[in-house]
Amino acid sequence: MRHFIAGVATTVLVVTMGVSAFAKTETVKGQLIDQECYLMEQKVESDATCAVQCAKSGKPVALLTADGKVYHVTGGLAANKNARLTAHMLHTVEITGDVTTKDGTLSIAADALTMVK
Repeated sequence: MRHFIAGVATTVLVVTMGVSAFAKTETVKGQLIDQECYLMEQKVESDATCAVQCAKSGKPVALLTADGKVYHVTGGLAANKNARLTAHMLHTVEITGDVTTKDGTLSIAADALTMVK
């Protein structure tokens, strides 16, 4: 039993270290958009009401940078159907968090954002 517990503990440690090794903490500035609409239309919708409704319904929210990169927003910011993001839809913000790439898709996991004036 001791060997089993030691093996599980070692596995958890290795997986935890591996995940953090692939994530890089960055500050990214951009506009919060409805990711689904943007990827379909390749343009930012101009209707803030629509963007807020989509975010409130739990659709993915993304951060669109000036150079065209799209970061899927995850973590605490996206919790509870994007409750902390809805008031900032289509605004320019800075998010500091762990940036990862999976299958060519960028993601940023964070718990807070800063409005850009």
